[in-house]
Amino acid sequence: MAGFEEDGAEPKAPGADAPGGTAPGADPQGDPYLRTRFAIPARPATFLRRKRLLGHLDQALSTPLTMVNGSAGAGKTLLVADWAAEREPSVAWFTTEAADQGPGMFWAYLLQALRAAGVPPPSGVGSPADASRVTHTLLARLAADLSARERPVTLVLDEYDQVRDPDIAQQLEFVLHHAGGGLRLILVTRTEPLLPLHRYRAAGQLTEIRGAELAFTPQETAELLALHGLRLPLPAAGALVERTRGWAAGLRLCALAAQESPDPETYLKEFEADRSTVADFLLAEVLKQQSPEVQDLLLRVSVLERLCPELANALTERADSEPILAGLHRENAFVEDLGHAWYRLHPLFGEILRAHLRVRAPGLEPELHLRAAHWFGRSGLLTETLGHGAAAGDWEFTASALVDDLAIGQLFTGLRSDEFVELFSHMGPEAGSTATELVRAARDLSRCDLEHGLAHLREAQRALAEREAAGSADAGSPGTAPADADPREAGGSPGDASVPDEAAARLSCALLEASAARLTGSPTRAEAAAADAEKVRGQVPAHLLAKHPELTALLLTHLGSTRLWAGRFEEARAALTPAADCPGGASTALLREDALGRLALIDCLDGWAGRAERKARAAMAETERFGLPRSAGSGIGLLVLAAVAVDRNELNEAQALLDAAAESHPALRDPVMEAGRALATARLRLARGDTRGALDAVRPAVTAEVVSPWAAGQSALVASAAHLAQGRPEAAVRLLREVPEDQLACAVEEARARLAAGEPGAAVELLDRTRPEDHCGPAVTVRATLVRARAAERSGDPAAARRLVARALREARRDRLRRPFLETGPWLRPLLRTGPLQELAGGWLTPGAPPPPPAEDAPPVVVEELSGRERDVLRRLAMMMSTEEIGADLYVSVNTVKTHLKSAYRKLGVNRRHDAVRRARERGLL
Repeated sequence: MAGFEEDGAEPKAPGADAPGGTAPGADPQGDPYLRTRFAIPARPATFLRRKRLLGHLDQALSTPLTMVNGSAGAGKTLLVADWAAEREPSVAWFTTEAADQGPGMFWAYLLQALRAAGVPPPSGVGSPADASRVTHTLLARLAADLSARERPVTLVLDEYDQVRDPDIAQQLEFVLHHAGGGLRLILVTRTEPLLPLHRYRAAGQLTEIRGAELAFTPQETAELLALHGLRLPLPAAGALVERTRGWAAGLRLCALAAQESPDPETYLKEFEADRSTVADFLLAEVLKQQSPEVQDLLLRVSVLERLCPELANALTERADSEPILAGLHRENAFVEDLGHAWYRLHPLFGEILRAHLRVRAPGLEPELHLRAAHWFGRSGLLTETLGHGAAAGDWEFTASALVDDLAIGQLFTGLRSDEFVELFSHMGPEAGSTATELVRAARDLSRCDLEHGLAHLREAQRALAEREAAGSADAGSPGTAPADADPREAGGSPGDASVPDEAAARLSCALLEASAARLTGSPTRAEAAAADAEKVRGQVPAHLLAKHPELTALLLTHLGSTRLWAGRFEEARAALTPAADCPGGASTALLREDALGRLALIDCLDGWAGRAERKARAAMAETERFGLPRSAGSGIGLLVLAAVAVDRNELNEAQALLDAAAESHPALRDPVMEAGRALATARLRLARGDTRGALDAVRPAVTAEVVSPWAAGQSALVASAAHLAQGRPEAAVRLLREVPEDQLACAVEEARARLAAGEPGAAVELLDRTRPEDHCGPAVTVRATLVRARAAERSGDPAAARRLVARALREARRDRLRRPFLETGPWLRPLLRTGPLQELAGGWLTPGAPPPPPAEDAPPVVVEELSGRERDVLRRLAMMMSTEEIGADLYVSVNTVKTHLKSAYRKLGVNRRHDAVRRARERGLL
């Protein structure tokens, strides 16, 4: 202790006569050892034992080093205490403190911890007499003693993040290395220890439990609450886990507070984080432990969902955010690393910081949101730009950001359409600019509100025309810049009116005009809008058009839909086909679904049921492969499948498809959809024998600017079939005479009506004149052939009748078209029981021979059941979560997620995530 005396330190405690050591029961400063620092912490009565973590901790018995690393209140200490209390022989426990001064004090306490656990080192090891240092000899003797023990010693160093002396870390590493298998060291810490973890990790000698694994699962949360006398359904427990990120202290504090509430379940769902004991804990344990500069940074970045150093610098007007954020993450100070230099605050911590910000700096929050909006705008991150612009209340900036980015189509379709519509629903009437009027128009039209949508669109067009006129006048005035000059080159701000901005606004106007044309069934307006879009497209930067393929796809589907309504099928195909093939992945999936569904409808109207079905199923696959719900799309494919199901007499399936199609996206509804739904419903009622219901279904007129020839023809066809079923063929003939002869399906139905009216010659003459066989698919030609067969049978030519019925059976067999045969009446039944006809009809139309092969190979069955965890992973895969996000959500490692995915892929017989989701949906696993 001479060194202490020379430095003016207190003299050595009396009795420090052990070789190289201090007095028994006293530390190097002569103070008694604090026994509480060697005691394994007691677990509270409401402590939840978590077997999954205890099982992982058991690996500590086979690795020299174990690290339990998590934030304050993550449950680290209680977990290890629960594990240690059950171990035999006893575990040595040492809770470190920042007050420990120097290596001598640390090692003196560590040796005393071993003694307290009943595993004292031999007297020859000694004990440090100097609080500031420890001799190499002591460390070497300790390592040698540990290495010679038959059974390894397990030592827990709790709150190891308090140890900041690098010399202690080096000494600890020396002892651990040379102890061989004689020491099992468990570090409980908030920060990364100054040890060569990479070396132990590479050698498989490190057991790690980190924050993601420490987080409570929904099931564990429900069990923890039950220990507090609270009952919370598992979904509600999952929502609580989402809000707290499974943070142990937060859950316990919430449970304790909920016990005092008259409605505990509501409290747990809606508690105000900033007015709770959770806030007290985080402010005391996290925020107030930081320097004033770091506190200021945390408060300012609390307005962000995610942040990076450059963005944090923009909000703090400083340049040192990068090391601060990295340090906060290392310290587990509720700053989560998202990778690629991006971070986010723990949700509860963020809530509390925002409330604290409003108290500390009233009025600063909107300014911070606006700074963030401008930063995200410069970085090309539109979603965050809009969110922060709206939070700042600057609607002119926010609307301009959407329009100038050519992203106005995202209010109609895409993964964030509902989110964007909801965001702009908070925009008040005081915001007035071309961009705000365009956004209002898009918002209203996306919900089929034509009156208000067109009013806002006309206002935006008027403002654009005035700007264009003013620009032309200024171009002729002395000293003004040319009309095509970019004001930003002359010192203007990015929000000034420039040619690219006006071009984006005009292109947005064209899109909205096309949308209105689609909703009103106006092909003339749609063609004009498409022409306007083509004129202005060249003035828009190419990278913006490439960035937003949904804009072009929307224009094409709007144009194709109006052409389809007008009965111009080939022109409709010319617009819809490139829309069905448009790029963009998930962002344009709904548009590909819509375009493919309308192409399927054209095939269905032409009688090609098989083609229509394949296109309709491909349309549905476009949304399913990205995990989008059916209600997100137009539902036109479902209507086509319902129509095909009716022709196959699969009436329950048809009803289910019609019900599903009722939940279509409002932005994609139009006269084509409404007419298709009415006709499919009417045909289903007719097939069920409800002729009155069928007539009622086709009577409501679809509101449109022009009459659709095919919609009128199909309505007449269903109505005439109802009259025929009621025994009134003359009424059926009268209805169909008004339909042009180029409606070949109607011509076939008229021929059937004339045959029923006793005019077989007129029926065959009509078929000969129109020749539906040359233009239509089996759904039409089979009916025409059966009319000819019935005419032959009535004229006394049974051989011709059998020959024609055989032809109809062969044509109908592949697509399983049963309705045409059921509509013919009883005369056909005896024929179907004869020779070759029975074989042709057997298995699909009548009992007997095996059914025909399906048109397409069925997907392989699932040969092995998916585990519960594999289904959990697939559900999140269907939500388009990344592997990292799935791991964080399930509190497992990324490697574990990948293992579950590989197993699920194998069981489902697929190789890609989109195929896995689709196959799982097909098998009813999701």
